[in-house]
This record gives sequence, structure tokens and C-alpha cells, in this order.
Amino acid sequence: MDRSGGGSDRRQPEESKPLLGEMSAPEGNKMGAAPCRRALLHCNGMRYKLLQEGDIQVCVIRHPRTFLSKILTSKFLRRWEPHHLTLADNSVASATPTGYMENSISYSAIEDVQLLSWENAPKYCLQLTIPGGTVLLQAANSYLRDQWFHSLQWKKKIYKYKKVLSNPSRWEVVLKEIRTLVDMALTSPLQDDSIHQAPLEIVSKLLSENNNLTTQDHESIIVAIAPLLENNHPPPDLCEFFCKHCRERPRSMVVIEVFTPVVQRILKHNMDFGKCPRLRLFTQEYILSLNELNAGMEVVKKFIHSMHGPTGQCPHPRVLPNLVAVCLAAIYSCYEEFINSRDNSPSLKEIRNGCQQQCDRKPNLPLRLLHTSPDLVSQEATLTESRLKPVIVTSNEIHVEVERNNTANQKMTAGVGNDSEPNLIDCLMVSPTCSTMSIELSAQADRILGCYVEILKMLSDYDDWRPALASLLQPIPFPKEALAHEKFTKELKYVIQRFAEDPRQEVHSCLLSVRAGKDGWFQLYSPGGVACDDDGELFASMVHILMGSCYKTKKFLLSLAENKLGPCMLLALRGNQTMVEILCLMLEYNIIDNNDTQLQIISTLESTDVGKRMYEQLCERQRELKELQRKGGPTRLTLPSKSTDADLARLLSSGSFGNLENLSLAFTNVTSACAEHLIKLPSLKQLNLWSTQFGDAGLRLLSEHLTMLQVLNLCETPVTDAGLLALSSMKSLCSLNMNSTKLSADTYEDLKAKLPNLKEVDVRYTEAW
Repeated sequence: MDRSGGGSDRRQPEESKPLLGEMSAPEGNKMGAAPCRRALLHCNGMRYKLLQEGDIQVCVIRHPRTFLSKILTSKFLRRWEPHHLTLADNSVASATPTGYMENSISYSAIEDVQLLSWENAPKYCLQLTIPGGTVLLQAANSYLRDQWFHSLQWKKKIYKYKKVLSNPSRWEVVLKEIRTLVDMALTSPLQDDSIHQAPLEIVSKLLSENNNLTTQDHESIIVAIAPLLENNHPPPDLCEFFCKHCRERPRSMVVIEVFTPVVQRILKHNMDFGKCPRLRLFTQEYILSLNELNAGMEVVKKFIHSMHGPTGQCPHPRVLPNLVAVCLAAIYSCYEEFINSRDNSPSLKEIRNGCQQQCDRKPNLPLRLLHTSPDLVSQEATLTESRLKPVIVTSNEIHVEVERNNTANQKMTAGVGNDSEPNLIDCLMVSPTCSTMSIELSAQADRILGCYVEILKMLSDYDDWRPALASLLQPIPFPKEALAHEKFTKELKYVIQRFAEDPRQEVHSCLLSVRAGKDGWFQLYSPGGVACDDDGELFASMVHILMGSCYKTKKFLLSLAENKLGPCMLLALRGNQTMVEILCLMLEYNIIDNNDTQLQIISTLESTDVGKRMYEQLCERQRELKELQRKGGPTRLTLPSKSTDADLARLLSSGSFGNLENLSLAFTNVTSACAEHLIKLPSLKQLNLWSTQFGDAGLRLLSEHLTMLQVLNLCETPVTDAGLLALSSMKSLCSLNMNSTKLSADTYEDLKAKLPNLKEVDVRYTEAW
């Protein structure tokens, strides 16, 4: 066995061994020259990149080994040949196989690699000892010489280990060789990804070809290669070995001590699990093994917290997407049998190992669906393979569209605004058809589902992760079998509740659907949705938060009237204050055109005390509104400076302003709150808000209702891009003053493109100026 890296004594490194064939001439030799000597390589901390190829001078000396010293000291060398050498896996070969390098030199034929120097000789030489001679390599400088030296040594040793470990005999010797191989990789001055990957691949191949190892052998090998895993991902075959160990011995200390830093590294780095599905599977199995410990989910919770970090902001941006990808894939695998039975799609295992041909596929497994209605069976449209493949392969999100029966909703909402409006009983009796489908999971799948849904709940508890988590779960990334599974939707409800409670718009806006005709979480957990298991509390809280932040209030109300009018009336009938307010707003904004539907809403409001009170307040406002909109009154009006919102409200309630076309509030103290009164001026065409505190919220409200406004002065107001962008819906604007506001150049360009009638614009003292 070669002494360079095996189980032999490593106290004498190869660099310090005596030169093979070197002979010490007596001091009084006739040639009077000092014998050649090997240049010792000092450990100076230099790092080198592993050479795969390069240009170098070559000289080959054919001689008996005993005469090498005399040949070198005689200063007699043959000519040098320039060659472009390639360090392949098995040999050293030249790009031009002529002269000295007509034949490649196998690593097995290289007996030794040494650095050489002798007096009055070319510098930067390297000696390769081969049977019957010596190959001398001359580099351009000392750095290149050392780089060639370390690269040749590495290639030679790796070649030897591949041969030694490809045909093992005694495992105690193999384990010693593996430890030596790992030490060699850790102490090598070469700095290259392959330095640590090559030993891992050798061990991986060894394990894949030897399935008769004991559990103790498994653990010993894992511990031996652990130092290499700290900064390197395990190769695919090694991942399979790790997965097997996690499944068979989840309580082993190896899982905690060795696998934990490996999984942490996987989660913290930019991973494409589509290209590396076994890394994702290993992470999945590791988390499941943590769940098998005595403390169970508490250990998993501590692991998730360690990945987030102790501060309020996670310093690793890839942790959350990678964790979500693992969770989605694990949850998908729980329903894989049902999905395969449904549409004969390739399984996860087939995707990992390469899809089989159709004729080689196993016969479909029976679908374990209980109490399925005939209507639902007819609605089970199959997903094509092209739609399911990205579900399995894509790393960060698994897109499976939610298919559900919209017939009942269409029947309910088809008549909004026409004579075919359904009666109140029809609206309130809509029930989820998908609730008739029940799924029975195996015990193992049930444990996997419980673990990974719990992780999603943990992730939703972190404030800094919640926006990204909401975005990753939009559109709905779960298969429809999961959404029809009562246990899954009941557990996931906690995550949706956290989204609904979050005041940030980028979080709770993700509850809404993002694709036309496809449901979002808002529809799924609303009364009549497949996941609704309560009396509408979650739906009411979602509506409340969305109404409180969504500036497109009228648009949102229209959506509710078209799709969720029945659930809204049902909850209002039960006294829910949010739904009572929604119905009142629908009446106030004239969302409902059909008289019968309006009468049903009024009846619903008058059926409860809170509804009756709010409806009376609405009627009072409506009387004021009708009086305000009555023909007559001035066409121009200017409020005194320092007037407030309350002053404006009192003034507008004192008489008729149905003809008011020009209103100046310049240099007053009005704020965005006065927008509620301004939108009740139907003839308003010119509005002056110069030097007021009117802000973005007011602009958003004006843009919804005063679509006929032609002149708007916002000079020296605190409006920003967020509010100014809403003006793009006011197509009648022909004059707009944004002098001294926080207008950006991009928003200005956007407004010019979307307001075709805009002729006069003032953007002085803004970024767009």
C-alpha cells in the first residue's frame, strides 16, 4: 500500500522521505560537484487552486535509478519540450502526444513526486519517478511549481484511494483509510471545491456498493467524514445513506451531532431543490427524526428558532424559502398516492430517479375516498403531467391550482344587478360541495403531515418571516386532496389566522386570489369554502382587516357582492358587526342595483339590534346625502383659512351643494378625513387643496368616487407616490399641480401615460422636476 495516504504511519510525510534512487557521492568524488538534493517544501500558508491542465516544460531521462544522481550533478540533461499537460482522473497526458509525452503516464506508474533543485541547474523543477527513468517538469516560477506539485500529489492519492476503497476486504482497515483520506483533504494546501467533494464521492460510492454494513459501521463512517460536511453538501448517494440512517435510527446521536450542522448549511445557502431533490429529502428526513425524539415538536421548534436566530430579523434570507420548500414537498408526499391514482402522474421517487416509461409504470393504486358525491366525481378534472411536474421539481413553490365547484356560487351571484336575483334563503343555504370528500391517510403519512403543518405554524409566528411566508403560499400551493382533508385545513387555519391578524398590507393582501377564476385563502376559508369549519369568525376577521387597509374599497365591496353576498348576510343575520357594516356600505355606495336584493339586505339589517342601529344611521346619512345632492346651491365655494374638517362638515350639511363645481380649501387645516364629505359632491370638477394636510388616504378615496374631477391642486401637501398613483383612475383630469410634493420621476411618467387628457402639470421642486 502506498504510504502517501493510507493506513500506514503518517508521521513521516511524503515530502520528507528520501529521494528514490538518490545516491550520496563521497565528498571527494571525482566530479567535484555536490550531490543533488531535494528542496524541502516549507509550510508557508500558501493556498493553491487544483490544476486540471497547464503549460510546462518536460524532460524525460531513461536511466537505471542508481545513476540518477550522477546524471543530474553532471549538468547533463537532454532537451526540454513544451507540453500542455492534462491531469485526468487516471493519468497525466499531453494535448500533443509526441516526443517525451507520446504516451500518457498513469498515476499508478508514478512511484514518487518530488521537488528538486541542484547547483547550476534550471530552477523550479519537479521530479516524477517512474519505472526505468525520471520525468522532470520545469515551471515558470516557484508558485506554479508548487501548484503542479500539490495537484499531482492530490491526483495520485485520490486515484489510489478510489482503487483501494473500490474493493474493500476488512472494514476496520477501510475505516482507517477513510479517516486518513479525510485528514488528507483537510490538511491539503489546495483550495478547491473538489478537494472536499472527491473524498465524499468516494465514500458515497463505497456505501452504495456495500449494503451489508452494520449500524455501528454506518455511524463510524458518518463520524469519520463529518469534518468534510461542515462546508460541503453531501452528494446524492450519500444523502440517500443519510436518509436511511435517519429513518432507521432517528434517536442516534449522529443525527444531532453530525447531521444538524449539515442541514443548517443546506438551509442557509441558495438551494435549487429541483436540481438537488435528495438534499431536500435528507432535510425532510432529518426534521422527522427530530420529531421522533422524546421532546418531539419541542426539539423541532428549537431547531427552527436556531435557524431564525435570536434577533427579531433573521440574518439568512434563504432559510425561510428553503424550509417552506421542504414543508410543501413533505405535505405533497402525504397525498402522493391519491394524486397518482387520480391522474397517473409520476411519483416523487420517479422524479428523483428519472421517470419510468409509461409501459413500466405500476398499475394505479385505488383511491381511498370515502362518501364521495356523484357531483364531485364529475368535477374531478385531472391535472396534466405538464402541470404536475413543476409541482414536484420546483424548489421554492409547488403550484397546484385549486379546483372546486363554483356552480353554487355562480347560481347565487348570477343575478346580481338583474331580475334573476335569488331569494334570501337561496343565498344562505349554499354549502361546500367538496366537504363531502374525506381522505384517510396512513399512520406514517399522518405523522409527516402533522409535523410539517406544525412547522408552517411555527414559521407564521415570526413577524419578519410572515410577509415572505404569505407570499410563498400564494397562489395556493397544495393539491386539492390536501384542501379536501379536514385535518389539514383545520391545522393550517392557524397560519391563515396569523395572516389575517397581521396589520401589514403585504401580508393580509396575500389572502386574496391572484389568478382570475382561482380561489385564494380568503375564498377557501369563507362560509361555503371547502376549508370553512367555523361559523365565519375567520372570514369576518379577514374582511375586517382587508376593508381597513384596502384603498380600493368600492372594488372590494363589488367583489363581496358578486361572490360572498350570501355569507355576508348570514353572518350579519347572526349579529356580526363587521358584516353589518359591509352591508351598510353596499347600500351607501349603491353597490347593489337589484331592488329585491336591497330589500333582502335591509331585512337582514333590521333583524338584529346592531344592524337596526347602523341602518338608521345610514338612513340619516342618506337623507343628508340626498339633500346635499339636490339641485341648487352655489357653483363656487372657498373656505376661510385655518378651517378644519369639522368646519367643512358643518358647512356642507347646512344647505344644498348639488351644483358645486369649484371648491377651494387652500391654506386650511383640513386632512384626509374630509374626503368622506368631498365624495358627496356629485358636480365637483375643480378642487384646490394647496398647503393643506390632505394626504394619501384622502387621494385614494377621491380617486374612487370623483372620477369626473378635472382640476386638482395638491401643491405643498404631504402626498406621496402611494397616493398619487391612485390618481391614474381619474381619466378626466386635465390640470394637476404637484408642486413641492414627494413625487418621484417614475410615478410622474406613469401618471402621464395613464391620464390622456392631462394638459397642465406643475412638478416643480419634486424629484420629477
